[in-house]
Order: sequence, then C-alpha cells, then structure tokens
Amino acid sequence: CLRISLSLFAPHREHTHRKTDRNRATEVIHVPEQRAEGQNLALEPMELPQSEHMDPGKGPSACSAQTHFLRDLLRSLAPEENSNCRRGQFFQDGQRKVDYILTYPIKKSSEGFMLRKTAFRRTLRRARGQPEPDRDGAEDETDHHEQQKREKRQQFESSLMEMGLELERDEQTRTPGLGFLKVHAPWSVLCREAEFLKLKMPTRKVYEVKSHGGLKEKLSSTLNRITAPLQLEEKFDASDRDSFFDSKTRSSLVLEILKRTKCTKAPFSMGITSLLGSGVYQAAYPLHDGDVDGENVELNDRKLLYEEWACYSVFYKYQPISLIRKYFGEKIGLYFAWLGVYTQMLIPASVVGVLVFLYGCVTVDDDIPSMEICEGRRNITMCPVCDRVCGYWSLSSACATARASHLFDNPATVLFSVFMALWAAFFMEHWKRRQMRLNYEWDLTGFEDEEVEKEKLTCRDRFPAYMTNVIMILLMVGVTFAFVFGVILYRISTQAALSLSSDPLTRSNVHLTVRTTAAVINLIIILILDELYGALARWLTVMEVPKTEKSFEERLIFKTFILKFFNAFTPIIYIAFFRGRLGGRPGSYLYVFESYRMEECAHGGCLMELCIQLSITMLGKQLIQNNLFEIGIPKLKKLIRFIKSKRSSFQEPKHEQKLQRYETDHFLEPFAGLTPEYMEMMIQFGFVTLFVASFPLAPLFALLNNIIEIRLDAKKFLTELRRPDAARGKDIGIWYNILRGVAKLAVIINAFVISFTSDFIPRLVYQSMFSPDGSMHGFVNHTLSFFNVTHFQNGTGPLQPLNLGYSVSICRYKDYREPPWSLTPYEISKEFWAVLAARLAFVIIFQNLVMLMSDVVDWIIPDIPKDISVRMQREKILMMELFMKEERGKVTHLPEMAHTLEGNHVLLPLHPHQDRETTLQLSPCGGFV
Repeated sequence: CLRISLSLFAPHREHTHRKTDRNRATEVIHVPEQRAEGQNLALEPMELPQSEHMDPGKGPSACSAQTHFLRDLLRSLAPEENSNCRRGQFFQDGQRKVDYILTYPIKKSSEGFMLRKTAFRRTLRRARGQPEPDRDGAEDETDHHEQQKREKRQQFESSLMEMGLELERDEQTRTPGLGFLKVHAPWSVLCREAEFLKLKMPTRKVYEVKSHGGLKEKLSSTLNRITAPLQLEEKFDASDRDSFFDSKTRSSLVLEILKRTKCTKAPFSMGITSLLGSGVYQAAYPLHDGDVDGENVELNDRKLLYEEWACYSVFYKYQPISLIRKYFGEKIGLYFAWLGVYTQMLIPASVVGVLVFLYGCVTVDDDIPSMEICEGRRNITMCPVCDRVCGYWSLSSACATARASHLFDNPATVLFSVFMALWAAFFMEHWKRRQMRLNYEWDLTGFEDEEVEKEKLTCRDRFPAYMTNVIMILLMVGVTFAFVFGVILYRISTQAALSLSSDPLTRSNVHLTVRTTAAVINLIIILILDELYGALARWLTVMEVPKTEKSFEERLIFKTFILKFFNAFTPIIYIAFFRGRLGGRPGSYLYVFESYRMEECAHGGCLMELCIQLSITMLGKQLIQNNLFEIGIPKLKKLIRFIKSKRSSFQEPKHEQKLQRYETDHFLEPFAGLTPEYMEMMIQFGFVTLFVASFPLAPLFALLNNIIEIRLDAKKFLTELRRPDAARGKDIGIWYNILRGVAKLAVIINAFVISFTSDFIPRLVYQSMFSPDGSMHGFVNHTLSFFNVTHFQNGTGPLQPLNLGYSVSICRYKDYREPPWSLTPYEISKEFWAVLAARLAFVIIFQNLVMLMSDVVDWIIPDIPKDISVRMQREKILMMELFMKEERGKVTHLPEMAHTLEGNHVLLPLHPHQDRETTLQLSPCGGFV
C-alpha cells in the first residue's frame, strides 16, 4: 500500500521516505504545502508482491476475507492497537505529539469493490428489463453538498494554521470513508494560550514536613499505607518543553483555539461546535495516553489509572483523585471526589441501619401485637378483602406479615430517621470542606466561569417556550400518575382472579404474588419512562434558548431531575400515604369504574409492601440501569460501529494492519457529560434518605452498589469512552442545591412515614391513653372495628360465607369506627381523632426539631478547614508585603521573601518569545507561572 500524508505546516517542499512496521507495509510521503485546488490528498492503495504481505508457502484463500471479518468481529470490543509504532500518537516524523483529532467523511469513488457491485446491479436490471433509475439529480446535489463541506474544511484548517497550529492528514486507514486530521500545538502556541487563559503551571514541588506522634499517629499511618491511593513523585522541569504541559492541558488549549476559530464560508459558524453540528466534521476528540494492557506497553497515566483505580482488586483503597484530575480535568475529578466522599459517609449509615434491622430481628418474638395476631386461640374473623370472590379469613393467617413488618416498624426506626437527617447534614458539610481543600490544592480558589451570552431574547420571546415547558412537565407528571393508576388496576384485577384459583397454594400466596409482580412492572415502567423523560427534558431546554452554556446545563438538569424524581417515587408515595386510606369501609366501599374496589393494606400495614417496592425499585435501577446499561450500551454501540466499518472494508487487503491510536479511540463511545452519573446518584440519595424509616437497609445496598459503581465508572471512562475534553470547575454546581433540597424533603417525608404509615403513633397513643395497665396487650383488638355482615351491599357479599367452616355474623376490619350497635353506627370514633392529633403533633415536632439540629450542625462546622484558611490568609498577607516591597524598589529582598512563602499560587506572565531561563529568573518565589 502507498500512503500519502499531507504536512500542512511544512515551510518548504519536502520529500521524506520512511519505512513503517511490517504489519502496515506502508510508505509515507510528505508532499508540499502548496497544492492545486481540489487535489486528492491520498493515492489509491497499490497491490504489493505476495511475498511482502503473505507468509511464504501460503496462497490466497477463498474465505480469507470472511475469516478475518469474523475474527475481527470477536475482537471488536477491544480493538487491537499497534503498540510498537509511535505514529498513533505522533506525527509521521515521530516527534510532534498529536494533541487533538478531527474526523471527517471522505468519498472513495474508485474502490474496485463498489464499482463491481454497481456494475452487477446494473446488469441484473438490464436482464430483467427494468429501467435505469434517474439518480443524476440526487447525485449532483450530494456532490455539491460534499464540495461545500470540503471548502469549509479547507478554509477552517487554513484559519487554524494562521493561529499557529500544525496539521497532518491520514486518509488511508482501516476505517473506510473516514479521514483523520491530526492537530499539534507547538510550544509557542501553548505558551500563548496558557497566558491568555491565565493558567497556573507549577514550577517546583512544595514539600510539607510532618512531625511523628505517638501510637495513634503510627496506627493512622499504617492504615493510610493500606488504603492510600497511588502516590506519584511529581517532578516539574520547566526546561523540558515536551513534558511541561501534560496531555490534558495540551488538548484543552487546542480545544480553545478550535472553539474560537471562525469559518467564513459557513454562515453563523463559530468554532468546531458549529462545524460538528453541520456535518463538516464528524467527531473531535483528544487521544488517550496509550493502551492499558498488552505486552511491552509503555507506562502512561491511563495504564496507571487502570491498574490503581479501575481494577476491582483495589476497591479498599482511596481513589487517586489528583491523577484523575490530571488525566480528565477538574470537573470529572470533582465528580469522583464527591462520589468517594458519599461512599465513605455511607459506611456509618450502613452500620447503624444493619443494627436497626438486627434489633427488629431480636425483638420480634417479644412484640406483643405480633404475638396477639399469631395466637390462634383468639379466632378473630376478618371481613373479605374483595367483593364476592373473596371470603372471610382468620387474623392468625397474617402472622408472617405481622412478624416481617416488625423488622422495619419498631421504635429503633424513629431514632434511625433522626440519625439519617443529621447524617445528611454532616455529609454536605464534609463535602464542602473537602471541596474547598481540593480547590486550594488545584488552584481553583479564584477561578470563575466566563461565558458569553448566546442570544438576547425578551420575556415576550421566551414566554411561549416557558408555557410549553410548564404544560409538558405537568402532562408528563400526569402520565406518571396514569401508569401508577394502571398498576393499581392490575393489582386489583389480579388479586380477584387469583382468589378464584382452584390451587390452594396459589390462593394462599395471592398477596405476595400481586405485590412482587406489581413492583417488577413498576420498575420496568420507570426504566422506560426515564429514557423518554431525558430526551423530553433536552428538547424543552433547547426550546427555551438559555443565555449561556451553564444556564442550559442547569435548566436541563433541573427538568430531568423533576421528571425522573416523580417517575421513581410516585408509586412509592402512593403506597406510603394513599393506599388503604381511600377504600372506605365494609358496606360502603369506594369503587373505580363502578366495578373495581380500591385496594387495602394488609393487617400489618402498608409498611411491608412499601419495603418490597423500595427494595425492588432501588436494586433494579442500580443493577439494570446504572450498571448493566452503563457498560452494555457503550459496548453495543462500539460493536455496531465496528461491524459497519468492517462491512465496508472486508474486501480490502488490510486485515493484517493494526489500528492506530486515533482509530481505536474512534470506535469508543463519545463522552455525553456527567449528568447521567450525577443523576443516578441523586436518585439513589433519595432512596437512602426519603423513605429510610421504612427500609433501614437502603444505605447498605447503596454502599455495596457504590463500591462497584466507582470501579465500573473508572473502567468505563478509561476503556469504553473517548477521552473527555478537560473542563475546569470549582464545585459540583446545581447538584449541591439538589442534595440540600432532597435532604430537607427527607425530613418531612420521614416524619409522615413514621406518623401515618407505621403503627408507631397508634401504639404510643394506646399505651398512654387507652391501655388499662400501660402495656401493649389488647392493642390489636383496639385497632379493629366491628361490622354486621347483613349490612353488605347487594351483590358484594362473599359467595362462600362458610369457607371457614362456621357461620359468620360479625366480622372485623382495621379502622377506628363505632360498632353497628351504637347510636351512630360506623361513624368515626374518638380514638381516631386522638390518634390523628398525635400524628400531626409528631410531624410538627419531628420536622422542626430535626431541621433545627441540622442547622446547628451546619453552623458549628466551618465550610473551610482551619489549616486551609490559615494558609490562604498567610499567603494573602505575604503576597501583599511582596508587592509593597517591589513597589518600593527593594528588589534585592525578593529572594528572601520568596523563601518564606509557603504557598504556590503566584501568577506571573509567561511570554512565549522569551527565553525560559529568563522567565524562571523572574519567578524567584518558585510558585506558578
């Protein structure tokens, strides 16, 4: 094969012949910068002698192409890279590093296979007598559009060269129909852009002297050696121009140039973003720092991260946040730092939750209400749970449900709810302190986002979009409620159908079957609607035309969170607060569509069913949506792209070639932002805090998921996604406000769950007001009302009234109502009002007390760590003294002041045309240039 590569930055006509590795068997030629308009940049591949690309003694095989295709298809999930050739990450000269890649479509009109395919189709049409289709107009129009794109690319690339960038093409790759433009930024351009963006580059390492303490410090140091992340010795050599700017910084500087370079041939075009949207370029991405596995792979940051961060064998270690920030940028580094703090804080919450669950297991045999329900001698006959097909049932048959409900409905859950509210406050304060420390260490304390407004629209211009947003959000919330109502109808109808079954085992497990299948159906609906709501939120945000990119991101996040929050928690809210309270009473039930009776809670309450719904939804979203989809979908998309590429090229004699670095990265999934990662953690935080009173094991499940999630995300970022563009940021943005809102809402919801869903308040009221001896004996009988079976409405009584073996005249149901023999039969009793007053009082007291405690925690713990505050203040004072002395002309004392400066935040101008040694002499403080 003969490849021609164009070096656009060559100052003169140059012919360089270089022999590459045997696997590619190519010869590289650099052609001059001046060329004719529209000249093809790549020659057609030429057949080499058989001895040069075939093993001796082996002839061509008829199925060799299919064999290679299947082999490459099996390896498509991990495309092979040529690790022995540096040209994957360097220009053809092997010296200039590739800082960025632009891909664009190319049309190969002279491919023999396509010509033979077209001629064969034309022959078939003539043999069948079919007329030739008239495609000249369509082809001319397509060629015109392609010509326009080529002109735009040429003009844009000329502008890039004027900015000082150096470019090189590669159109003879294993990816047919796609050309790669390699971009390199020389030292002068990097220095110019760094000064323009006011970057702070370190010139020396600051060492901190620590004093050795006693036994406590030794134990702490031993534990730190076990759990500490990878620590690399940082060496900053300002004289080495190749390593002074790391790959992340180089690509971010090049991206800034690409964003602000205009293309005059494209109207309203501003930078690479517009060209990508119009299809002039297909993709733009920086390269990964090499491979992560294989033989003789050079050590690089990507490989280090894979071994010390993405492997499951290092799950017990802290994350190498500094190396993550160095490779991916500050925003991604802050995300993984936040995820690490959140996972760390889940450890005490999980321990306390397990203790609460164990307390319920230990005390279940001593729970008097459960003992009364399970006692068969009482022989309490309960009213039917549905009309006609359901019969009377004995209260003792609900023994298992009552005992299981005690595991989650016990006095310890109240204390656990208070603990989780304080835990949320401690977590947010801990994160603020950690974030401030990272801002100081990463030199982000003075960083501010500078954004330009896109379009200036008036309120009248935006009013239709705002109204559309409100209407669509309300409509989607209504759709969510409609699906919940559909699941309710499923439970009612399925329960009635299973009750008619002739199988005794089926009839005995009706409640468990209905609850479990309904929870699974809810989970499937949630997963489907999540994808729909994400696309809808983006469409609504685009319609608003926000002023800046930050405003666009915040509005998109807010809409997506609102829709997904209602989608995930609406079924749970219905079970917790509405089920069993809208059904009415025997003889006066509430019906839906005049035929379906509203469902009721079991005698043990709805807390057990709430726990089942929470566990299935939480575990299902984490296992299916968060873990399986995160890895499965990128792999599937990469496989599809690889198959499409092979389908077009398996006739070409290039199977023995290995992929270059930029080709391998092309098959990876593009980075879609951190919004999906944060969103799944926000929903999980809601599961952990909102209904924790009914499910104390939620923090434990979240902890186990996050231990896997960290390593799964790490592997995804390193091996399944293209390298993201490094973005700077000093905080997690709107996500912190969402955390605070969920934490405040959790206090209110847990107060209502304890008071209205659980039996904690009724038991407390009975024990203090109605119990004759101050114990819980007689509580079950106190909560059951009487009903005369002769008062059933026509056609609603059981078809088999003697199913228990005896005639029933009075049945019981759970409610606080007057008996049928009173003067006001079936009216609400005074016990109901006493319990309701106690419930409302508990909500008010619990909410205000817990929020007050959370505010006290927020007030006591400072947002900035003391050592960081002292160092920042001292640096500020020393900097002022340094500038004052410089103004007075005391230049000779500058080195002495520099040695007393502990920090490393001095910002001095870096002149690209000035000698580096001279620049360092102007920076005696050794801080940042």
